[in-house]
Amino acid sequence: MTALTALLLVAALLAATAGVGAYLRWRQGRPSRHIEHEVIQPERLGADGLGEVATLLQFSTELCARCPGVHRTLSQIADAHDGVRHLDIDLTHRPDIAKHFHVLQTPTTLVLDGDGVVQTRFGGTPSRHVVELELTRMAAVDA
Repeated sequence: MTALTALLLVAALLAATAGVGAYLRWRQGRPSRHIEHEVIQPERLGADGLGEVATLLQFSTELCARCPGVHRTLSQIADAHDGVRHLDIDLTHRPDIAKHFHVLQTPTTLVLDGDGVVQTRFGGTPSRHVVELELTRMAAVDA
């Protein structure tokens, strides 16, 4: 292999890595609605119930640096809307839940409707505005 070939190979690998990284960063925090619509049983998560209108289900870990900020944001959103509840599930000692919900990063947030059906999934840090839009969209669909 010549030096030029090796240099071109390294450049191609760097470009591919940068492209994949940019795509993953772009996707983070965006809502995903193409998900399996599973009904969540709150008892399985250690919760006593779900929100009457919606539930913001956050998956966190002890070492997650962004999770406390997301927790504050989601709690404020839930407090501002009647019938919306925020649940924060620590996956540090619950790998079974992480595996079941395919959680590969924390925070991961699921938006559930009043029946506990998963409507939307956010990987990473969702913005307040996007979560508010999801709750508005769900309310419009129910009406």
